[in-house]
Amino acid sequence: MVSNVDISLMHRLADVAGEEIRPFFRTIMDIDAKEDATPVTLADRNAESAMRKLIEAEAGADGIHGEEFGVKNGASGRQWVLDPIDGTTAFLAGRPIFGTLIALLEDGFPVLGMIDQPILGERWLGAVGQGTTLNGQTIHARSCPDLRRATIATTGPHYFSVEQGDRFMALAGQTDHKRMVMGGDCYNYACLAGGHIDIVAEAALKLHDYAALVPIVEGAGGIMCDWAGEPLHAQSDGTVLALGDPARLEDVLEVLG
Repeated sequence: MVSNVDISLMHRLADVAGEEIRPFFRTIMDIDAKEDATPVTLADRNAESAMRKLIEAEAGADGIHGEEFGVKNGASGRQWVLDPIDGTTAFLAGRPIFGTLIALLEDGFPVLGMIDQPILGERWLGAVGQGTTLNGQTIHARSCPDLRRATIATTGPHYFSVEQGDRFMALAGQTDHKRMVMGGDCYNYACLAGGHIDIVAEAALKLHDYAALVPIVEGAGGIMCDWAGEPLHAQSDGTVLALGDPARLEDVLEVLG
């Protein structure tokens, strides 16, 4: 399970990533396109390289799954999952709502997660069996007695297939959709854990997009699962739900069909 050594290493991973990211924020830089057409910058690559180097030095038996440089197998049954800049589009637009995502998986399930916002100096930490913290202070998701009063968020409609988009809009139509939040990437989940958003629904996510979020949301009293209600793990299908109030899960799943 999670140890203080793991937590200390996670903090230092966020520190070294932030050191690489901050000099590039709101500067003119080269932008490359990956195979899926999403943007990537030198800040992404430098931050992941710095984190991988630290893991290899201090937890060499653990595996690494990084967005930019792929998978390195380990022998411990543990895997560090890295997304150096979740929300590169926001980063390139000069909006400080991106985050560095760091997760620790044991046997494929997230047990420790961090969202670090290196510009605003905000750091969320979640661990199995422990409460979620923001800069060391415990935070809690909020209750939502009625789906019609829920605030829903998603990064963007272009990540949904037509069928998924129809299902999302059916769900949004049952919420307080006049307050729907579009855009935000990992920052939406941090806001949900802090009691400011009730539901986040997304699709086409990869392991590095969601692994760190699970301990943070659930440590704040919320719940995360796929669109079928199954727990998230390394082999999940990329559909993701986060709810601040687990009591609304059956309502949400019924609407999603």
